[in-house]
Amino acid sequence: MELTRKHTGIRVAPSRKAFLIFNTVFLLLICFVMLYPVIYVVAASFSEETAILRGDVTFIPVGAHVKAYQKVFVYPLLWQSYSNTLLYTVLGTAINLTLTVFGGWALSQRKMVGRRFFTLMCVFTMFFNGGMIPTFLVVKGLGMLNTIWAIVLPGAVSTYNMILMRTFFRQIPDSLVEAAELDGCRDFGILFRIVLPLSLASLMTIGMFYAVAHWNAYFSAVLYLSKPELYPLQIILRQVVLLNEIVENSTSTENVMAEGIKYATIVVAMLPMLCIYPFVQRYFVKGVMIGSVKE
Repeated sequence: MELTRKHTGIRVAPSRKAFLIFNTVFLLLICFVMLYPVIYVVAASFSEETAILRGDVTFIPVGAHVKAYQKVFVYPLLWQSYSNTLLYTVLGTAINLTLTVFGGWALSQRKMVGRRFFTLMCVFTMFFNGGMIPTFLVVKGLGMLNTIWAIVLPGAVSTYNMILMRTFFRQIPDSLVEAAELDGCRDFGILFRIVLPLSLASLMTIGMFYAVAHWNAYFSAVLYLSKPELYPLQIILRQVVLLNEIVENSTSTENVMAEGIKYATIVVAMLPMLCIYPFVQRYFVKGVMIGSVKE
């Protein structure tokens, strides 16, 4: 295979060109498959009901209007559930990151007594757990039913994410930590002044994982909450999509808008995560590659 420089570029072998073309086409196809449902939902939320039922909606709205959003925005339980989900997401992610950082930092320290034992015990929980009924009984026994703590505490730390964080911490040079110790830094000073500023990529990546999980959480609310004023957004989304709750007591004219209201509610529910993701996406490449290369 001949590789020669021609002008400012490098000649690429035909097999390499074919491989790059195949990869490009394949990835574009994957992107289309992933993006089209989102595009369709947005287009349908602005479309006429009859166009949705006939299947005329594809990429752009048909008979564009905002009547469905007007109906969704005046639904009181939507905004109550929105505020609940925001609270669960912010508080839950803060608790998750705090415990994940402290656990990962402790397990990354070679001087920690019993480090291997505690690591194995944590990994053990990734494969074996008590199950749904014992967890429910524990939550009930602690008096956390119908409280915010039933949503944010049972999954307070992910072992997988903690192992990722530990792996990242172990890549920080020991000489840097030793230099901080010589300068008089204690353990908390080293963690907050040296380690965490260097771990922004992993913190943002793992934090996004936790935030998306909390935002989309549904089953834990079904198990532990029975008060409508505590319901997260996903419960209300289910009631709208499956039960047509917004339009069940409406006039016949408003009932015709049922499909559009479903799609509008879905758009409103997914919008915050779509807005946040572009700001943290640049950390993902580095964050998800934690531990992939050994030097």
